[in-house]
Amino acid sequence: MCGTPRPATLIAVTTTTSPAASAVGLTKVYGSGDSRVAALDDVTVDFAAGRFTAIMGPSGSGKSTLMHCVAGLDEPTSGRVWLGDVELSALADDDLTALRRDRVGFVFQAFNLLPTLTAWENITLPLDLAGKRTDQRLADTIVRAVGLGDRLHHRPSQLSGGQQQRVACARAMVTGPDVVFADEPTGALDSRASADLLGLLRRGVDELGQTVVMVTHEPAAAAYADRVLFLADGRLVDALDAPTADRVLDRMKSLERVS
Repeated sequence: MCGTPRPATLIAVTTTTSPAASAVGLTKVYGSGDSRVAALDDVTVDFAAGRFTAIMGPSGSGKSTLMHCVAGLDEPTSGRVWLGDVELSALADDDLTALRRDRVGFVFQAFNLLPTLTAWENITLPLDLAGKRTDQRLADTIVRAVGLGDRLHHRPSQLSGGQQQRVACARAMVTGPDVVFADEPTGALDSRASADLLGLLRRGVDELGQTVVMVTHEPAAAAYADRVLFLADGRLVDALDAPTADRVLDRMKSLERVS
């Protein structure tokens, strides 16, 4: 898409490949009456399998809400969400919990590592909780990718912030999930650690065939993605393929001028 984004216009962002996750008519409303706020307003979107998608927008645009609803962490007010061919709203709570555990990986700004476990134990924790055996070949590949082979027996307090976030990223990937959702994963990292983490997410897509959906406010981070989706006032208003940091920054400036 070219030109000035049009936040008053609803657009459906779909892909030409089978989606790993998708939503139709997604709406999320908080409050009622004069205090009613539509965090998402009739959003339809596909996230293609084996691709890296970034979600951007001004503060309060609904980008984290969109990711949380698609990931099954939050329940939309209306609309439908699928992970692959499974509709999340059709699942009982226990089934939804199992699906998130088995088929989804999460990386958040807060590392969420257990302080009493080693790096290796934190990485394999989702498998232990599910009672599954570790795919040693995949685990070894991921450990090499995160570059922490000599730190696996260290606890989080013995690791730098960047190292802790790489452990969290490895934990999200080790189950071979359908989608890895990352919510501002570089927010607590310096520029070098951010580049390391983003490179790891990129390699997860390129080398392991994983699907990554990342919320970020940083144009340089979005440039690692295959595609960037832009939100404003709870609506999808633009998309950019093969992004560069400069092109993303230009789109964000346009959104901020009209928001």
